[in-house]
This record gives sequence, structure tokens and C-alpha cells, in this order.
Amino acid sequence: MKCRKCGKKLVVARRCRQVRLRCTGCGHEYRIHEVAADLDAETEAQLERYTTIIYD
Repeated sequence: MKCRKCGKKLVVARRCRQVRLRCTGCGHEYRIHEVAADLDAETEAQLERYTTIIYD
């Protein structure tokens, strides 16, 4: 999945009580619900490993 700002790859960033998607280029973080409609199969597969994702 690509960053909306710079086009670089987004990776799953997991912290205590948070799961976000962070850009490897500009460092911008997206909440899951902000990009849910754009998720690709690879990113969805990574997110499926987490039993609960809290939308904060």
C-alpha cells in the first residue's frame, strides 16, 4: 500500500494499544479507518494477524 502524501510504502506500526500504518518515506502515520477503503491484499493479510484493532 502506498502513502497518499509521497507515494512510498506503508508498513504496519504496532505500539501498545495502537496499530497504525506508517510511511517509510515521509513518516506520516495513518489510522486504519482513514485508509480502510484503500487497503491492498498484502496489508490486509498483515492486519489479520491482530485479533483486535481499536479505532481511536
